[in-house]
Amino acid sequence: MKRIAFIGLGNMGLPMSRNLLAAGFEVIGYDLSPRARTAAAESGVELASSAAEAAGQADCVITMLPTGQDVREAYLADGGLLAASRPGTLLIDSSTISSSVTVEVAAVLRAAGRRMLDAPVSGGTPRAQAGTLTFMVGGDAEDLAAARPLLEAMGQKIFHVGGNGAGHTAKLCNNMLSGICMVGTVEALALGVANGLDPAVLSDVMRNSSGANYALDRYHPYPGLMENVPSANGFEGGFRSDFQLKDMRLAKQLANDSRTMAALGDLACEMFAMHCRNGHAGLDYSSIIKMAMELPGQAAMTTPAPAGIPAE
Repeated sequence: MKRIAFIGLGNMGLPMSRNLLAAGFEVIGYDLSPRARTAAAESGVELASSAAEAAGQADCVITMLPTGQDVREAYLADGGLLAASRPGTLLIDSSTISSSVTVEVAAVLRAAGRRMLDAPVSGGTPRAQAGTLTFMVGGDAEDLAAARPLLEAMGQKIFHVGGNGAGHTAKLCNNMLSGICMVGTVEALALGVANGLDPAVLSDVMRNSSGANYALDRYHPYPGLMENVPSANGFEGGFRSDFQLKDMRLAKQLANDSRTMAALGDLACEMFAMHCRNGHAGLDYSSIIKMAMELPGQAAMTTPAPAGIPAE
């Protein structure tokens, strides 16, 4: 497979496309956003006038779309990717959506002679740019073998977790945990700063103790403590808070359907919902630190608060 159609050229899709180009693949892309299309063209992506046009010229199609409804429509609508692609084409969905939608779409595609993998990613924009994403893949082993050179151009770790739908189930589990860890991290930072601790020193303590986690190590939410992460850029770029909320709601629904306990996931989900209602839906999910730091006062974002517990 040499010619790849990439549908969805946003914060994740664009750097993934760039890495495919760097690995020698030809990339023809499409995005609804004119701004995204311009950035892609400047990066060397050949632009198509529609997703269908891109798919009709490709050996493999990769989608990175916001919601399950977007994925269903992109693949199955009249004139969509199913209709535009050739028999035998491998279609890879790297969105984060409900596994039930994936199973539905994959069944239709396979009945029509197409192949499909669900291959959502973890690592955010920093690792998308670096080409070190983690892929969680659902689908047939032989299809994964065919897709592996492409995935290796964009990622560092590739896990085959089961049949179609399993990739998205694994991603929802991961994103639920990621959201819980981010909420816990910002609350711990807020607690320390409100009681006079230097956030940099506290972060060093926690990342070298039992509180160590991805947010502290690679995606620090406190502004000024880490370069090349959204908190260093006013929380712009990265993984939008409303997308995090969407994923946690999907995980919550999955837990309800499987009668699995997810008390912390439910609580973190409600906190992200509140954060989005407060006007931060478009900011990276690490911006939830804004909500935590507002409790002792916004001044704590720049200077440590006096020691002691803030008055209620």
